[in-house]
Amino acid sequence: MRYAFRLAELLGHTPDRRKRPGTIKSIVEHTGLDRHQVASLLKNEAKYIPLDALSRLCDYLIDQGHATADQLPGALFAVNPENFWELIARRKEIEIIVGVRATDANATPEGASVVASDSVLVGEVLSGVSTLGGVAKHKEQDGDEGTGREVPMPDRFQQTLVWSPGQVDPADVRERADEVFDGFVDATGDRGMICIGSIKSNPVVELLFSDVFGCTPFVTEDDVDDVSARSCPFFLRYRDSDPKPDSASAGTRLSKNEDAPEPGFYYEKDDGTWEFAGGTNKDTAMVFYIYREALGRLDMVLSGFSGRATRLLARTLAIRGEEFWPPVYEKGGDIIGAYLVTYEQPEDEQTRDDALFNPSGPAEIMPLPTKAISRRLARR
Repeated sequence: MRYAFRLAELLGHTPDRRKRPGTIKSIVEHTGLDRHQVASLLKNEAKYIPLDALSRLCDYLIDQGHATADQLPGALFAVNPENFWELIARRKEIEIIVGVRATDANATPEGASVVASDSVLVGEVLSGVSTLGGVAKHKEQDGDEGTGREVPMPDRFQQTLVWSPGQVDPADVRERADEVFDGFVDATGDRGMICIGSIKSNPVVELLFSDVFGCTPFVTEDDVDDVSARSCPFFLRYRDSDPKPDSASAGTRLSKNEDAPEPGFYYEKDDGTWEFAGGTNKDTAMVFYIYREALGRLDMVLSGFSGRATRLLARTLAIRGEEFWPPVYEKGGDIIGAYLVTYEQPEDEQTRDDALFNPSGPAEIMPLPTKAISRRLARR
């Protein structure tokens, strides 16, 4: 069992230098602890903490009103997750963000809808979290002398709707996406955000990737001189029929000099070259998450390239969720999981009845290369 040190979470401290209200200076002046030690504790990078330092931090938290004496020192520690579903279930609050499409010119509530495949995926997420992917009942039976083990569960679920690109004025799409994402980032406490869909249907996905990899959201990188200059280590190539919002993580070309001939997902390999994740008669989905241990903050994207891939991803999460763990990258208290899942296209043409059922099919789960992710993060 691994523990995380939650000093940053209790203080509402953020790694963003522009938003730091002198947290380290305040702690150092009050406790007399070394500045580097405090910085390490805020990042959850310290290998150990002396009891004297722990006592001083507890006094500081009580004096500043961040916690009460009966909550400490326990509130400073949290159990780290040990699998994919537990990663979500251990968050106190979960916000699921879904794109909305307008079916009439006025975009009224009566004329707004969520795509059926996204709804199927949301359902599987709720099921997976509430049952830990089907193993919760076994955890309850594994305790000593039949007392059972604690099964983690969020205190609160919230579903948030945003405009899908191409449905309303682009300024309205961006304004709503910024409002939702900034609200999540500025909040404090243990929390998670799960974005359903790709940039094609959910603009918050673009803000999430831009936040992780340090790129400018909604600004195309199709015109970079070389593909190595792209900010994200993966790329979604739009179909000709798709809405095509400007994006740092999506577009129609890998670079000014390199085409992306096939629609779907591309990714950077460890050697710096790029590869198409699809192929003849294949469909693709993505699972991406970053968990910042010190903040207790989880950001996640669950995305199918097509509606069918989204439904297939829902089924894959239900029966093979454990394969999206362990993370592919871990450094400085941040862990990242990034996976592409490929599916075979059906030989038979899809019919209307297929909309009522969740399809199944063999899935190939591929972790994205760790070195490629490390290179991008090092540029920030």
